[in-house]
Amino acid sequence: MTDIAAASAAPAAAGTVPVTTEGEILLNVEHISLSFGAVQALTDVSVAIPKGRIFSIIGPNGAGKTSLLNCINGVYHPQKGRITFKGQTRSQMKPHEAAAQGIARTFQNVALFRGMTTLDNIMTGRNLKMRSNFLLQALWWGPARKEELRHREFVEHIIDFLEIEAIRKTPVGRLPYGLQKRVELGRALAAEPDLLLLDEPMAGMNLEEKEDMCRFVLDTNDEFGTTIALIEHDMGVVMDLSDHVAVLDYGRKIADGPPDVVRNDPDVIAAYLGVSH
Repeated sequence: MTDIAAASAAPAAAGTVPVTTEGEILLNVEHISLSFGAVQALTDVSVAIPKGRIFSIIGPNGAGKTSLLNCINGVYHPQKGRITFKGQTRSQMKPHEAAAQGIARTFQNVALFRGMTTLDNIMTGRNLKMRSNFLLQALWWGPARKEELRHREFVEHIIDFLEIEAIRKTPVGRLPYGLQKRVELGRALAAEPDLLLLDEPMAGMNLEEKEDMCRFVLDTNDEFGTTIALIEHDMGVVMDLSDHVAVLDYGRKIADGPPDVVRNDPDVIAAYLGVSH
């Protein structure tokens, strides 16, 4: 029996739950479709993520979850639909523009500078916050020196928050996988995002590492007020962390609502059991 089926303790009414309208909407994805040649990755997908919430996106492998995140932060450009973030609507945006507007993310596969230390990797998350020109930064002189010291102070706060003081000067290539994922989270937090996209942040972790990461996700939402969009396969994690859950299957949204409602949705159970098609 799958995790989603095991989590379903009672039957629920059939049908897809409407998109949430609770609270101020930070991100509104409306009817986006994305294809690569003959492959349809997303079809008419809409989600609304309220400010300050933890919003999970789940579904079987190949459902289009990462493609949706890639559309949100500008890696992919959907052929149809529109995305509104903080009141600004656009059909296309580049990743650096998304970062400048307040969207940060982590990836399925760790994307760090393996030869650089934990501190230096997290410092790269402050690049968009730096105002001094490149020459002054290279010379580490005058206003550029003072600015970098201020950014380092903020990064040290992130390091303390994630409890990685002991590895702050360790090259990340020498770290175990679980700590690398924590460093990548730190780099994203260093950008002070309004919206944090986490693509399977607990994949490949043991139970203790998952518990730590769950705690940091909750604390990030609580302490920094960061809105979080999370892709995760562990249904126990999703149900414990999420305020709201959207379910994709074959590039279409099949459910959208509070965790307790979504996990009992017949379409969701069928998709995870592999009998919906």
